[in-house]
Amino acid sequence: MKKIYHLSTCDTCKRIIKELNPSSEFVLQDIKSESITTEQIEEMYKLVGSYEALFSKRARLYKERDLKNQNLSEEDYKTLILEHYTFLKRPVVIVGDQIFVGNSKKVVEAANTAING
Repeated sequence: MKKIYHLSTCDTCKRIIKELNPSSEFVLQDIKSESITTEQIEEMYKLVGSYEALFSKRARLYKERDLKNQNLSEEDYKTLILEHYTFLKRPVVIVGDQIFVGNSKKVVEAANTAING
């Protein structure tokens, strides 16, 4: 599978997708207009091994709901990601059985290598 979960209104996502220059084999899913399904989040979980690794602690709602002061379980992270798209750390790039989560320089470079060699 070749897929990128992103937010079309996010300038960082736009910049990274442009940098990665994915081929037409890639499916781009805008998580705001096409919500993540339980099946999709479980697929990501199998590749990364943790819902917390997929969770964005930079989300505005994370601060608004004071979630940093709560003891969240893996199931809580999964539920929150499914509840609102901003809780997914973006972008998520899947290339075969490899997954790249987030926008750190190191992650983007690794994704670029996986995509473009």
